[in-house]
Amino acid sequence: PAVRLLLALSVCLGVEVRQSPSEFITKAGSKVEIFCSHEKTDYRMMLWYQQLPGETAMKLIGYLSYKDPKFEEQYDDFNITGDLSVNTVKKRLSDCSSRKTRNDTGVYFCAVSKHSDVRSRRSCTKTAQQLI
Repeated sequence: PAVRLLLALSVCLGVEVRQSPSEFITKAGSKVEIFCSHEKTDYRMMLWYQQLPGETAMKLIGYLSYKDPKFEEQYDDFNITGDLSVNTVKKRLSDCSSRKTRNDTGVYFCAVSKHSDVRSRRSCTKTAQQLI
């Protein structure tokens, strides 16, 4: 069976986020890489989402904060790489790839954000264990 992936280009609050390739079809089980980039040096967090066919909700796959990837439990077979810690265009590139042979048909989105705790660079998108 073939897996169809659609990607989105988005512009929000003056930040243009580019994804490539924009659309492709591949065999189930093939390694897939999706790239995302932007031009803002102060946006150090990149989030990846999956929208399954027929659903309106987007599920968070994971995110890259500076150089540190974090994944939602059901997406721990995905890989997110990149380096958002330096001020060059080349370093503001992230890729998301699936490593397993399951059916990952869907629409994939990336989004960028300013980090919520710029002093300690601690992730504040989930409740930290030490705050509970």
